[in-house]
Amino acid sequence: MVEAELLTVENKSNYKGYGILRLFKCLLMQFMEDMSDRELERYLGDSNAAKWFCEFDLMERTPDYTVFSKIRKKLGSKLLSKIFGIFREQLRSRGYMSEVFTFVDATHLISKANIWEERDEVRKKKYEKLNNKTLRKIARDKQAKIGCKGGSKFWYGYKKHVSVDIQSGMINKVDPCECDRCQGLCSCITKFWSNLRR
Repeated sequence: MVEAELLTVENKSNYKGYGILRLFKCLLMQFMEDMSDRELERYLGDSNAAKWFCEFDLMERTPDYTVFSKIRKKLGSKLLSKIFGIFREQLRSRGYMSEVFTFVDATHLISKANIWEERDEVRKKKYEKLNNKTLRKIARDKQAKIGCKGGSKFWYGYKKHVSVDIQSGMINKVDPCECDRCQGLCSCITKFWSNLRR
């Protein structure tokens, strides 16, 4: 099923002859090993286990780092989310994931962008201060927000809620959140239970 979904985006160029399934396995390994594109290129060249996992022959040339960003962009977040759902359903149907007990937690994703230009724009437009209300009016990224944890740890980025199946320890849902912690948690739980009833 996953291969059929991947083949929907494969084109005639076939990504320099590597094939979409092998490149998807490269991206999966990259995620599991927390590597950059350049580190992944090096790892595939040096590791026989990595070549085996991604279905490359021992003497076969492996992709360079530029191929990984192109395939990641081609797959897109919607297709990756759909594939994640297929994996989840396969795990549930085989009894590896029960979703009877679920742990939900919120975490933040810190943006690598800086907000110096936005700060200068706030001063120029004579807004009282730089906060989420004024950021919404001037920021390039309308979804990123200023957050705070514990009253003293400020960050700029996004918030997400992750639900984990207690039986298996596997993530079964990730929801981005644009609201405060309590509302986001309630939204996440409501979505989770509605998905279970399907």
